[in-house]
Amino acid sequence: MARTETLEDFYKKKFNWLPDNLSQDIGHFNVFRTEDFHVPGAKPVQYSRRDFYKISLFRGKGVIHYADKSIEMDGTALVFFNPVVPYTFENLNEIHSGRFCIYKESFFTETLRNNIHQLPMFSIGANPVYVLNSEQEAFVFAMFEKMLAEISSDYIFKYDLLRSYVTELIHYAMKIQPSNRLYQHPDANSRITSIFTELLERQFPIESPSQRFDLRSAKDFADQLSVHVNHLNRAVRQTTGKTTTDHIMERLASEARALLRHTNWNISEISYCLGFEAPTHFNNFFKKQTSTTPSAFRIV
Repeated sequence: MARTETLEDFYKKKFNWLPDNLSQDIGHFNVFRTEDFHVPGAKPVQYSRRDFYKISLFRGKGVIHYADKSIEMDGTALVFFNPVVPYTFENLNEIHSGRFCIYKESFFTETLRNNIHQLPMFSIGANPVYVLNSEQEAFVFAMFEKMLAEISSDYIFKYDLLRSYVTELIHYAMKIQPSNRLYQHPDANSRITSIFTELLERQFPIESPSQRFDLRSAKDFADQLSVHVNHLNRAVRQTTGKTTTDHIMERLASEARALLRHTNWNISEISYCLGFEAPTHFNNFFKKQTSTTPSAFRIV
């Protein structure tokens, strides 16, 4: 798997230059026409995590590889990507049209930054694709056109206006596809579970064979969270209905599938970086979680 792509990488690869304000901690924002990046015969974008957010208006036919999932698209969709989850896009069209914007988390106001990970399109395990009908497509396209016009203006408060456009897109998507994942944590158990889940997710994606998954047990996480392991286990089970170990093993299996699908690392390398002492232990774990062996999964 490729290393995390930074905004600097993005600009150097696409334009061979860097914006003047990229080094400033002001929450960089930019917006683009997708067709401006279409190069016939170009290599597909690498499957990796980015250190910035991206919202895309996709038109056409293609496949999004997102975490360990592959989502086929044929039509128009609004797609949200966050820095936690690795992704790539496989274009199946001769011509690819659309729009996209990129921004750092600090682009948002403090209120939205504090709640962004609870939003359904950015939460862990969420489906980032919101399919649009013709009326919805027209609205979203018009919003991106406003962004393109505003980004090139000399209006002194244009970034406040651009921030409003991005926020409106997020709310529009939630109105299209309401989600019961959007909520405030009602109690201490929910808060502990949320922090545990975030800490688990921070260890991924595995980006090189030398990187290792270290927090492998409920006690490892309890020590990091400064709570007793029994308290953590009880909070997670009461909140999710699953044990702490269940969550760890499921996330390990998810990462294993992603590595098998999107890297050419051998089974021993994948076994090592996921924290298994021997490939046979990894094989037994993977077969228990997926009912197939790593080698058989990679062939499919």
